[in-house]
Amino acid sequence: MKNIFDLNETNTIIGRVNNLELTTQPNWGKMSVDQMLAHCNVTYELAFENIHPKPGAFKKALLKLFVKSIVVNEKPYKKNSRTAPEFLISDSKNFQAEKERLINYLKKTQELGAEYFDNKESHSFGKLSKQEWNNMFYKHIDHHLNQFGV
Repeated sequence: MKNIFDLNETNTIIGRVNNLELTTQPNWGKMSVDQMLAHCNVTYELAFENIHPKPGAFKKALLKLFVKSIVVNEKPYKKNSRTAPEFLISDSKNFQAEKERLINYLKKTQELGAEYFDNKESHSFGKLSKQEWNNMFYKHIDHHLNQFGV
């Protein structure tokens, strides 16, 4: 798994994001490129912003038991995988604004570095190691950039 906290890797991902255009079409799935960018931003909103309701104890236990290992391991996501309701984007978004937000989140993540995230509490899965955070961040964005051919 590539290291999202490495400046060179972050710059590579930002380069891929910058290769997206409003007219870029997906290789699979139903999201438009603006929706995909907004969808990817949710991961960082959950890490940095307090705008999504936290799951209750029962739901969090289920997420930790059944979803966490899928999200934080190194195995790539399958095409057309189901997503959590918080990540569903059904309306149109401002392409340029979502792109800039994502790039800013990527930069912030890299600048804070792996140690900032080590044992940091995640919104849905409890405390994660820096490697688990890396896997979650990298694998998600890589999946969607591949979806859009960049």
